[in-house]
Amino acid sequence: MIVLGLSGAVNHDASAALYINGKLIAAAEEERFLRDKHARGRMAYHATLFCIKQAGISPKDIDVVAFPYSEIDLKSPARWHYAKRYWYAPDRGLTAIFNGNRRYKRNHKSVMKLLDDLGIGSDRVKFVPVEHHLAHASSAYHLSGFKEKTAIIGIDGKGEYATTFFGYGENGKIHKIKEFYDPDSLGGMYGALTEFLGFEMLDGEFKVMGMAPYGDATRFDFSQLIEFGDGEFKVNTQLVNTLGTRRYKKDGKGYFFSKKLLEWLGPMRDGDEIDDPYIDYAASIQDLLEKTALHLIEYHLGDIIRETGKVCFAGGVALNVKLNQRIIAMEGVKELFVQPAASDAGTAIGAASFASQMAGVPVEKMEHVYLGPSYTTQECINACEAHEKDTRWRRLEDVCKETAKLLHDGNPISWFQGRMEFGPRALGNRSILGSPNHSGVADRINAQIKYRERWRPFCPSIIDTSASEILQTEHPSPYMTFTFDVAEEWKSRIPEVVHEDGTARAQIVTKATNSRYYELLQEMENLTGNGVLLNTSLNRRGEPMVCSPTDALNMFYGSDLEYLVMEDILVTKE
Repeated sequence: MIVLGLSGAVNHDASAALYINGKLIAAAEEERFLRDKHARGRMAYHATLFCIKQAGISPKDIDVVAFPYSEIDLKSPARWHYAKRYWYAPDRGLTAIFNGNRRYKRNHKSVMKLLDDLGIGSDRVKFVPVEHHLAHASSAYHLSGFKEKTAIIGIDGKGEYATTFFGYGENGKIHKIKEFYDPDSLGGMYGALTEFLGFEMLDGEFKVMGMAPYGDATRFDFSQLIEFGDGEFKVNTQLVNTLGTRRYKKDGKGYFFSKKLLEWLGPMRDGDEIDDPYIDYAASIQDLLEKTALHLIEYHLGDIIRETGKVCFAGGVALNVKLNQRIIAMEGVKELFVQPAASDAGTAIGAASFASQMAGVPVEKMEHVYLGPSYTTQECINACEAHEKDTRWRRLEDVCKETAKLLHDGNPISWFQGRMEFGPRALGNRSILGSPNHSGVADRINAQIKYRERWRPFCPSIIDTSASEILQTEHPSPYMTFTFDVAEEWKSRIPEVVHEDGTARAQIVTKATNSRYYELLQEMENLTGNGVLLNTSLNRRGEPMVCSPTDALNMFYGSDLEYLVMEDILVTKE
């Protein structure tokens, strides 16, 4: 059975994923092909074409198309909760009651057109709509490989109406325990403060998380933003998650917070510096998120967690690595699996995996996220020859050894290898690399290459033989979805990848999942004694991660990078 999963239901992060008989063959995000971050308002046309090509099938071979957005019955408490809580915006409330599936109908029409445009055939293929949070849940539970009864967490901004999901998986089936509905959204609350702190939603949440360790959460009491206790929570829509006339508006743009928030906290932050009191605001909202989420998890899932110790987490908030560290530390937790494309792009995988499971075809455990396009050395050479710049390149006799030498000498390196990663993290195939013991390399990458805020941290890729010593844990971490406390003796050995609070968001690399990247780490260990690399995504600020050799060359010549390794060739500016 061939199942195509498509995302893009909530107007951003369109993606496609393809399963054949329960095996994930390919997955990619539309933004990488369009070169438009988040591909807002677009469907996954190019991503689907890639998946079909990668699988070596015809569009008409696809049996099922799954989509992570479903109709919500009028009797559902979701629509009535929404209408009640947004009483002050009656146009929204009445629409929820009387035309509550308007967005679904619009999505369905767009998907049907896409299927016809691709030659799949909307009248031929079986279409399976999947509730948004069930898609998130499936992307975590069904891909975790856990056989035991498993606690499932889903927290994001909003799907159809639901914002938060607690349930469990057992024998391949997902069971709901509790859902919360818009405007009561932890992701929405965090996103509103992200906007107040001067960042864009969908990307800026990572920046708030990175800023928080510089601040003091005890300086400001953010408890009036949200009430929580006894397994419930309620967001204060006088301040955040606002609609209509309550929204603060500036220069024609409406924000997800009110003017009252400004009266309380002062003007919106502006610029790239970490300044007082905004660093403390960042610390306070991170602290509130953690406290609320941990309370809800313990209340609804604590008994299940202590029964087996297995936990899965998806949704945009699952990319909050500080929260994930706190979840791992909870009583009874033995292993936490966070679906690496946890935000809405990953719902393409979730919808497809759910549909496959429901059809009686179990899906395989996720072993890696190298699911996108790859290019041969010859294709990289062809891109060099065709590029508008007078490109200088040469073949490397020993790619890893020669690259390690350049890194050891203090040079940041563009590293373009194998199949592109699915999800927001560069995991050693579309990366900018640096030696983490070289003082100043992080600042150089931030200022001269990534053009991003100087205070943002970088992540380490760590060879598996050293990981437990550095991170002081045996917990798996293949996808940079957790932070860990770095061992004291290692803080001085790899200072460029240790954050302000002494933690690191680590990727543990194994030979089985990425043999070339593993070999590079081995070479670094031979040269420096540290099998660790600073690893950040191969892109500039505001751009998607590069996909093709031409994208890599454009990024290379648009930055101060001096070395680009593409498969077996080295491109230089010297």
